[in-house]
Amino acid sequence: MPRLFDPLKVGALAFRNRIVMPPMATESSTSKGEVTNSLVKHYTERAEDLGLLIVEHTYVAPEGRVSPHQLGVYSDELIPGLKSLVEAVHTYGMPIALQITHGGSAATRAICGVQPLAPSAVSLPRGGEVPRALSHDEIGGIIRAFTEAAHRASEAGFDAVEVHGAHGFLLNQFLSPLTNKRADDYGGSLENRLCLALEIITGVREELGRAFPLLYRLGADDLLPGGLTIEEGARAAKMIADAGVNIIDVSGGLGGSRPDLKGPGYFVPQAATVRKVAGVPVIGVGGITTAEEADTIIRSGKVDLVAVGRAILKDPKWASEAIQSLRNQ
Repeated sequence: MPRLFDPLKVGALAFRNRIVMPPMATESSTSKGEVTNSLVKHYTERAEDLGLLIVEHTYVAPEGRVSPHQLGVYSDELIPGLKSLVEAVHTYGMPIALQITHGGSAATRAICGVQPLAPSAVSLPRGGEVPRALSHDEIGGIIRAFTEAAHRASEAGFDAVEVHGAHGFLLNQFLSPLTNKRADDYGGSLENRLCLALEIITGVREELGRAFPLLYRLGADDLLPGGLTIEEGARAAKMIADAGVNIIDVSGGLGGSRPDLKGPGYFVPQAATVRKVAGVPVIGVGGITTAEEADTIIRSGKVDLVAVGRAILKDPKWASEAIQSLRNQ
């Protein structure tokens, strides 16, 4: 079985080890979503000895912004700043991906100036303003926004793009039966609820080609009564992989990225279920804090990579120290 410090190659992506720094919001951008020096410093301080760095959720359209200083990729004017971030991280000789997202009903009128948009006029279980249901034409605009954002990421030099379909944001809202009550081609069956995500994946593939590395962060389990189950999530993962995604980053919880779950690797069981059927590598995540925990999860064969978030936020040298400690054992 592989270990945490072993390399991995997935298509055009070459990982020096199995450690992923997952996307975590820093609120370090300007009010227009521009890259700042503090944002570059944040990532370069943590880049050494990672296998992959995924930059925080980056909004593809102004009405999809969820916080005042969220990073943006909605305009060509943002490409130079994003390019400076990529170039700084590339000095550490590792791949960097950009996570692209739309908040849907997780956005607010106070931030965006308009009523939030969603698959249906249904608030998230965690609360918030009642959104307006997207029209068919507006859904087409969402697809274009994601596709254009992926193109900008490529122009900025990112090695990969991760489409965000978890944590109660727009694509997760479409997939969940709790928030998607549509009666058209985008609602009802699992296949219909996944349709927007699949059309975005197809659009990105048409824009960037089959070889460009593409990840998908999948909310594979809503963890709520009447919500998406892991059985449905695994079926969705197979369709996502078949549509052209290279790696599935498995998470869950319609209520947000930090559900009331305990123990290291609390989303690894969902990731293992996805891995059995998807046919592509998966990333496992959830409360992993030590090198031993991460290594044990990799050696279990349940996932191919592990994402270590809060521990790397706390200790920028976590990856280097983890690899060194395991090699000294």
